[in-house]
Amino acid sequence: MLSVRTSSTEPTVRTDLVEQIPPIAVFLQENRSNFPGVLADYLTPIVVRYLTDPNNQVRKSSQEVLLILLEQDLISQHDIENKVCPILLALSAPDSDDEYKAEAVNIICKLASVLNKSTVERLLLPRFCELCGDGKLFQVRKVCATNFGDICHAVGQEATEKFLIPKFLELCSDNVWGMRKACAECFMAVSYSASPEVRRAQLSPLFIRLISDPCRWVRQAAFQFLGPFISTFANPPRAGLYIGEDGPLSIRPPARGLDSDFTPGSPGTGSCGSTSSACSARPVRTEPDLPTEGTSAGTSNFLCRSSSCGMMGNSVEDSALAGAELTGLSPEASATLKLPERNDLPVNSHPGPGSWTCPESPEDVFNNFLYWRTPLPDISKDLEELFLSEAGPREKGCSRPEPVQNSCVARSEIQKVLDSLQEHVMDDPDVQAQVQVLSAALRAAQLDSVNEPAHQPTEGLNEVSASDPSPASDNQMALSASSLQKELSVARILQSTDPGEPCGGVRDPLETEQRHLPAPLEENKSKLQDVIPQPLLDQYVSMTDPARAQTVDTDIAKHCAYSLPGVALTLGRRNWHCLKDTYETLASDMQWKVRRTLAFSIHELAAILGDQLTAADLVPIFNGFLKDLDEVRIGILKHLYDFLKLLHEDKRREYLYQLQEFVVTDNSRNWRFRYELAEQLILILELYNPHDVYDYLMHIALKLCADKVSEVRWISFKLVVAILQKFYSHSESALGLAFVHELIVRFRHCAKWVGRQAFAFICQAVVSEECIPADQFVEHLLPSLLSLVSDPVPNVRVLLARALRQTLLEKAYLRNAGNPHLEVIEETVLALQSDPDPDVSFFATLQPKRRSTADSRVLEERN
Repeated sequence: MLSVRTSSTEPTVRTDLVEQIPPIAVFLQENRSNFPGVLADYLTPIVVRYLTDPNNQVRKSSQEVLLILLEQDLISQHDIENKVCPILLALSAPDSDDEYKAEAVNIICKLASVLNKSTVERLLLPRFCELCGDGKLFQVRKVCATNFGDICHAVGQEATEKFLIPKFLELCSDNVWGMRKACAECFMAVSYSASPEVRRAQLSPLFIRLISDPCRWVRQAAFQFLGPFISTFANPPRAGLYIGEDGPLSIRPPARGLDSDFTPGSPGTGSCGSTSSACSARPVRTEPDLPTEGTSAGTSNFLCRSSSCGMMGNSVEDSALAGAELTGLSPEASATLKLPERNDLPVNSHPGPGSWTCPESPEDVFNNFLYWRTPLPDISKDLEELFLSEAGPREKGCSRPEPVQNSCVARSEIQKVLDSLQEHVMDDPDVQAQVQVLSAALRAAQLDSVNEPAHQPTEGLNEVSASDPSPASDNQMALSASSLQKELSVARILQSTDPGEPCGGVRDPLETEQRHLPAPLEENKSKLQDVIPQPLLDQYVSMTDPARAQTVDTDIAKHCAYSLPGVALTLGRRNWHCLKDTYETLASDMQWKVRRTLAFSIHELAAILGDQLTAADLVPIFNGFLKDLDEVRIGILKHLYDFLKLLHEDKRREYLYQLQEFVVTDNSRNWRFRYELAEQLILILELYNPHDVYDYLMHIALKLCADKVSEVRWISFKLVVAILQKFYSHSESALGLAFVHELIVRFRHCAKWVGRQAFAFICQAVVSEECIPADQFVEHLLPSLLSLVSDPVPNVRVLLARALRQTLLEKAYLRNAGNPHLEVIEETVLALQSDPDPDVSFFATLQPKRRSTADSRVLEERN
């Protein structure tokens, strides 16, 4: 019979037959002792045969059945290798029919996830690599690109790097944009299967190329998966954070030596460390031919490798200012001047906004600021004469002569800066110091313009003045060096100009540099790190640029917000400065979906950053979300407990009053918002002391207990019980009794039957949870509870019957024969058993052990 149906000429019959094979196979597997070999000898050959059926529907059904049998492990490995794989390899051969080949490669990709590693590597991997380069059918390559990550995971790291990565590079450069888009979507899975070296040296430049792809759809996919790809660079020993086996984030102290240096030979990226250290920088060429959209050449082509770090003596501007001296200082003199921290200073140009990029042409790669010429000429005597010649003017507090025609600091420019600072001079002491320095510089410039002839030629910094040729003492030498340092500080204050003319009253050079760096350089420094390739981070932070939404994807900011916790976890706390501005930009985005995404993950980010950074950077954003739309506030509310528990106790108490704002929503019909509030308050109780709970949270609970929606009321009753448990567990019986009396007044004597029913439920929950001592319950709550026996509403008496019969009479304290309250309870139960309402008498008679789910359903429908 089976053989007749398998050879039926009707495709419908064959389709129906093959669809019945999975349940038959399960039955045979469960009874394999009675039917040995039936599945392997009869059913598996049918499925394999139908893979080559001329009818398309039959083939589709057989492919689905084959995958079901493989996922449920109903086909042995021997049959897979000897029966299934040969037919798939034959169908995917180069000379096979195009339609069969496209279907076969799809099964091969899905088959890899259910086979062992050796089988996939031995039988399927060679054919998969061959299909990746199929130049005839782009559909075949598209299937390979879509499932590339699964194949990499199946074969492991070694085979991935040896066989698959070269093929992946080809697919990422495919002429068909759909291929490149599929590669971008599986990039994270491929990266997980590669070593850190391959990930950094090969995959990172490749992903940058996809981000700059000419096709918008490819760029859109690349930006969407940029954050997940960055997360593959996570290194718990470096970041100090890792995800435990049970899920929560844990903190691990950073490994020794990881913060300062890279291991020799490892690809270095990012900055050389913190901004307070100067490093011997060495440019490393990564991928000069890759176009990088929105990234400076200095960050896309040159990455800094840190070899030795120390305290920074001079800033980048110091090196630019004293470039002539740096190229010719003696070894003794050079010990006092450090090399610039970054390797992206332009050659033969002065520092200014927009000029902090590396040259890309080969002839400009050599940089005087980064390399010492050999041999070094000894010009110590000339340097000494320079210091001696300038000692006199510096001691008098006046600046050196300034050229008139080629002066880079015009008096009008200084006056403009002074005018802009005048309105802030009373508020900021730093501004006052700047005004003093600039005023002195303005006076010096005016004197020089009067005393010097207009035709005086321009003098370089390394030209020696002849104003004081006499020898000077060591003190004069030190004084002149100090004056030169002050001169550099004023140059840093005047951001958009070349070195100016300082006069006394200048603060520490390092402090001045940190406060008055040019904006582009300061921003670039704030984004430097050494965990992931810097171009990846530059592209990620650029996702908040409004231009990206116009040229790439309108939801690009949402993708950035969605992956930000993962990127922050990868970078670690010490590199939070790289993402701080990005996070603040996203938090103020006009799209509420972006802010909603941040609101749902702010508790995770707080766990990553720790209490100090959370209080400084996240709490203001959290406060803004509290006043946002309900769609955003619900994200805050769902994880309110998780966020508040990470705050310091003093900071946490500030939110006690604001919690009641959650009761009010934009739409009163949004009852799930209030339901979530009640659930969170049950958890939040442990964060506050009993007095705070009584003063603030208790009133919110009582308001929620009177909600119009029954679901909100029932969860609020549990909140009330938790509050009582909080009071009595902390030996605050006075607060507990006050709350009990409040419950009696509000609910037992409520004019609406819903309130009286709530009182019965609360009493039952109090007894069930044993949150109140039994003697206080029978004294304060039991009399009010028993008085509900005469309530005119049957729904109230139903809850009373349930509370007495199923909870109170089961407690050992009340079952004692000597208990004076037992007789009163039994009399009340007897009265309820004879109640005219059938539901009341039913629950008063029902034994607890006989209660079923159907009984509970009846009660819920009645309420």
